Amino acid sequence: MRHAAAEFAESVLTAGGLGSIYVNVKNINMRTSPMDIAAKIDDLGKPAWIALMILGFLAFWPIGLGILAYLVWSGRMRSCRYGRWHHEGRERTREAMGRWWGGAGRGYSSGNKAFDEYREETLRRLEEEEREFRDFLDRLRQAKDKAEFDQFMSERGRRPPPGAEPQPQA
Repeated sequence: MRHAAAEFAESVLTAGGLGSIYVNVKNINMRTSPMDIAAKIDDLGKPAWIALMILGFLAFWPIGLGILAYLVWSGRMRSCRYGRWHHEGRERTREAMGRWWGGAGRGYSSGNKAFDEYREETLRRLEEEEREFRDFLDRLRQAKDKAEFDQFMSERGRRPPPGAEPQPQA
């Protein structure tokens, strides 16, 4: 037995009962959260955050102070080699959102439980792959640094000590 609302929707959609209706499905359930805005500014880098903070201070000092507090709290202004500040700050923000909103840090439900589970699993897998890739890059950089240091030390070992006179070559 079919639900009355489903029958009504089918009759309206198939028979054109209400005439042509344009529905922009691309923007359904598209909400912009403060975290989306922060992610967009993160893509621009530290200079964008600094400019935003300065503009906040110029407009109204508590706004600039709030942005500064957010930058310090999220770790976005911590200087770290190879731009890792960006990833660490984003991860901490995501974890905090999960704690504050009961695990809703990823966003909202689509209404389809199977799809939500698939999305969560896919995002979890991608985050794990990103973590593994960052760890790989760190190991690669560390190996490169070690090779450069070893080369420096071997070249340094071949040089005569300072103050020693060079040996005449025959």
